[in-house]
Amino acid sequence: MQTEPVIIVSGLPRSGTSMMMSMLVAGGIKAMTDSIRTADEDNPKGYFELEKVKQLEKDHLWLSDAAGKAVKIISALLKHLPPDYHYKIIFMRRDMKEILASQRQMLLRRGEATDTISDERMAEMFRKHLVEIDDWLAKQPNIEVVYVNYNQMLDAPSQPIDVLTNFLGGELDTAAMAAVVDKRLHRQRAS
Repeated sequence: MQTEPVIIVSGLPRSGTSMMMSMLVAGGIKAMTDSIRTADEDNPKGYFELEKVKQLEKDHLWLSDAAGKAVKIISALLKHLPPDYHYKIIFMRRDMKEILASQRQMLLRRGEATDTISDERMAEMFRKHLVEIDDWLAKQPNIEVVYVNYNQMLDAPSQPIDVLTNFLGGELDTAAMAAVVDKRLHRQRAS
């Protein structure tokens, strides 16, 4: 097993993973990204994605280059992480109503259908998934997890940033990380 962990930013879609990746980069951590998915109205500061991640179940050789770097992996793919690496996962949480509203808005902008699954059903599916993935993560001896609440990060970033800095070894530029937090991008708010 490698000595330096792979830093993973994860969570449900639209939970603040792109913001967290941007914060880590500002803090001094290199990101594994291919810049294929470019910034747009839904993520004006970029997505910080790596296309190879989508094939994690079949191909994980690229992880050999990921030690000490941050990579964004949606929570549905975490179970495909090979056990021979050490991972530090930053798992983003966000109010479920905001996730659903943000997802709906993104689909509308893309001209895609928003009525194929009701919000209630989608929320139920997401909640079930989160319980399952939390249970799985807790049983992995090679994985450490810290949970970060997107809404709390926007309201008062200093405490979550301190938690992240300690989790990742204490060598981050916390002022630069805090500067990334942009409340103007918090467009779908829970009532």
